Amino acid sequence: MTVRRAKVRFNYRDYCMLPEDKRYELIDGELFMAPAPGSAHQFILRNLEFLLWGFVSSNNLGQVAFAPFDVILSEEDVVQPDLLFVSRERRSIISERGCEGPPDLVVEVLSPSTQQRDRELKRKLYANYGVRELWLVDPETKTVEVLGLEADDLTSQGVYPEGVSLSSRLIPGLSLPITQVFQLE
Repeated sequence: MTVRRAKVRFNYRDYCMLPEDKRYELIDGELFMAPAPGSAHQFILRNLEFLLWGFVSSNNLGQVAFAPFDVILSEEDVVQPDLLFVSRERRSIISERGCEGPPDLVVEVLSPSTQQRDRELKRKLYANYGVRELWLVDPETKTVEVLGLEADDLTSQGVYPEGVSLSSRLIPGLSLPITQVFQLE
């Protein structure tokens, strides 16, 4: 006789009761914990936030936020992307709790411990909830892949290496120099 153990499902209320000293995500009721990112990850994130916020704020386009910042997609889906953008027209989804609905843009800086989850599980989650653009930032290859929402899936719109500038269909006029993204000093 085979005994199956019931899978424990968590919800937003459970998530809110977790200790605040760790970074957690809730995907389809399953709880994930991520270790603190390394210094290269943080420096890349700093650069991205600085470059993106500079353009967004000077053009009054919306808000930029960085982790830890909850994105509450449902009672069983709460994630903390590395960086996000919400357009001025949709700013009402930003509350004291975080972002209550899908951001327009999500940025994930890939780490060895979370890369597979970011590329597969979270990409599908973001597509299902209507995130319009996802950037996957790869510190190893020093590239940024831009994925756009098409027919309920986030598909590659281009891979940007060092030496070129990233452009975005979502944020017209944005020209993000990839070399500056990966400067660690």
